[in-house]
Amino acid sequence: MEIAKQRLQLFCLIILCFLSATRANGQVDTEDTIGNRVLHTVIEGPIGPATVHHISRVLEHSQSQSTSAVVLQLNTPGGLADATREIISEVLLSPVPVITYVAPPGAHAASAGTYILYASHIAAMAPGTNLGAATPVAIGGMPGGLPRQPPGDKGEDNKESEDGAADDPLAPKDAMSAKATNDAAALIRSLAEMHGRNADWAESAVRQAKSLSAEQALKLNVIDLMAVDLSSLLRDADGRSVVMGESRQTLNLSGLPVERIEMGPVTRILSILSNPNVALVLMMLGVYGLIFEFWNPGAIVPGVVGAICLTLGLYALNQLPLDYAGLALIGLGIAFMVAEAFSPSFGVLGLGGIVAFSLGAAMLVDTDVEAYQVSWWLIGVMALISASVLAVLLGYTIHTYRRAPVSGLNRMLGAHARVLDWSGDAGFVWVEGERWQAQGGTDLQPGQDVYVLGVEGLRLRVGPATGDQRETGGGV
Repeated sequence: MEIAKQRLQLFCLIILCFLSATRANGQVDTEDTIGNRVLHTVIEGPIGPATVHHISRVLEHSQSQSTSAVVLQLNTPGGLADATREIISEVLLSPVPVITYVAPPGAHAASAGTYILYASHIAAMAPGTNLGAATPVAIGGMPGGLPRQPPGDKGEDNKESEDGAADDPLAPKDAMSAKATNDAAALIRSLAEMHGRNADWAESAVRQAKSLSAEQALKLNVIDLMAVDLSSLLRDADGRSVVMGESRQTLNLSGLPVERIEMGPVTRILSILSNPNVALVLMMLGVYGLIFEFWNPGAIVPGVVGAICLTLGLYALNQLPLDYAGLALIGLGIAFMVAEAFSPSFGVLGLGGIVAFSLGAAMLVDTDVEAYQVSWWLIGVMALISASVLAVLLGYTIHTYRRAPVSGLNRMLGAHARVLDWSGDAGFVWVEGERWQAQGGTDLQPGQDVYVLGVEGLRLRVGPATGDQRETGGGV
């Protein structure tokens, strides 16, 4: 019995050791598979809804795959404030380290790009690049002094600053601008302090629109690395410690393969649709398509195409920071032009619609980012097209108004007729391809040209045609 007990204990010990070894092997294998690649994507052009969608997709992909880091290669002149904040939140919440790399040489991370660079776990630039000019110009102007301050009186607060800040020519001029600037300065300072970078320069980039070259940024601790290419970047970033939430993580990037992720079809379509010029054209095509469908019920194609274009246009506008007063003016202008088409007012409604549409298009997008503003050329072209359509409608209306009636009894007044048979003061005449009873003078003869003076029930009252009426075919 004792021997059997010892054998059982030995067997359990062997099983326990085997399970421990298997678990240890499994852990080693898992660790070997974690972080076996680097994801790389290129962000070029203004920061907008398509950029947010693409970066979100890349970061989601990094979490579902074995990824050590994500490299965002950045080259942007700036972008929309809301889109920038969404990207910053995505980067800060990412469980995978994000490296923002301003490249290639000649690229820049201006305005919104500076915020994204500061939010990243590793900030890097290629030689010959620059960053900065992060003042939120979209919300206000920038010449000196707070509201209602005389030019020579900077206030007690400004007197305390002897380092030049009191004379800052880019100081906000009103309360809204001051609030926007202070909010942006606080955001970028918090991002700098989170990653141990130069917070003072970051704030000056917001308040004074300062910029730096890559070499200066490295010296001033604005960025972490300067690398000539992606391989050098990964080599220099290898072994660095980054802040990930409440902990720190060491990057192991040496020798890892790089997977390039391009924009997907949906993102590319969103990039096209988020252009306010495209959105405005789609919306107007939709409106004109629906108008044509209403003019010609049953045409189907204009209605279908118009409905699709109008839906896409409204969806695209929904992705942008809209000025709802501008959108209301566009809607009012379209309503006036439609009313002109169906209830002609000799141009009054149409001209009012064109003016309202042009003003609304100019006010439509509430941003100073050039890439997300409606082109004045497009506004002019759309107004010209609308004016041309209006001119055609107006000409048709005037022509219709001046034209003689084509139906009803009034159409018979002044019509040319020819006497078929006549006796006394009554007989039959041929008019408009029909034989009518008629009454008139006693001197009328068969074959004589007459014209209709009036209609009395089913009998016409006729009279002799003059020389001019014979030449022109009658009519009064």
